[in-house]
Amino acid sequence: MEKRKSKRLDVHIELNISNLFQQNNVLIDNIDAPITVTNISKTGIGFESNAVLPTGYYFNAKINLGTNDSSLYTVVQIVRSEKRDDSMYYGAAFIGLAPILDFIFEDFKPDWEAE
Repeated sequence: MEKRKSKRLDVHIELNISNLFQQNNVLIDNIDAPITVTNISKTGIGFESNAVLPTGYYFNAKINLGTNDSSLYTVVQIVRSEKRDDSMYYGAAFIGLAPILDFIFEDFKPDWEAE
């Protein structure tokens, strides 16, 4: 039984985290942690990284879903992590993403499905 709030879409998006922050103004900067987003939904992303990142921290993300009109600028909170082979897998939630942007996910088709 699927327990998730919304359907996940498999993707392969390369991003780089340069800063992490918490609500109490704690900042970790100059991280330079490359990540690979492996799935995305209306509520968050799953990603892999060789970097060990703390849960509970936030980062700013620009996620491009195919066209410039489909870029999301959002704050993401790392909510869970687990060790997988030689890397770490993270679950992260979008913070404050406007429901009006749901159309991006409804219209999004990964490159391999567009053919």
